[in-house]
Amino acid sequence: HRHVICSSSYDNTIRFWDFKHNKQLQVFNEHKGGVCGIEFSSFNGGRYLCSGSYDITIRLWDVETSKSLHIFNGHKSVVRNNNKSNNIGVIGGNGYTICSGSSDNTIRIWDTETTKQLNVFEGYADYVNSVKYGSNELLNTILSGSDDSS
Repeated sequence: HRHVICSSSYDNTIRFWDFKHNKQLQVFNEHKGGVCGIEFSSFNGGRYLCSGSYDITIRLWDVETSKSLHIFNGHKSVVRNNNKSNNIGVIGGNGYTICSGSSDNTIRIWDTETTKQLNVFEGYADYVNSVKYGSNELLNTILSGSDDSS
């Protein structure tokens, strides 16, 4: 949609706004904690939205039906995003996957079709603040940043 933006908030909501007509269109309010970051799918015309939250979950939403499709559980702490370029809970990669970083010092990869956790990357000494799938020559990589300065 050309005149619609989406926001996430510490009030536990994700909101869609029509900025041309200055009105709120819909609210997703099923998270039990603040929503730290959102990302639209790079496939299916952005139909799917992924959100990470202080409730220690990641949710996959169908924007067309306004339904929560799945709750991904596995992180032990906040699924966070202190990066200003909303790259938490990134949907993409090589196939239909979600990549998430957390205050539990891990990065996790999830399969959106089977809803299974595929991989856990450990080794950070502090919070994982941002994650992003690489592009171009970095296609099969994950870029990440942490409070441990790495």
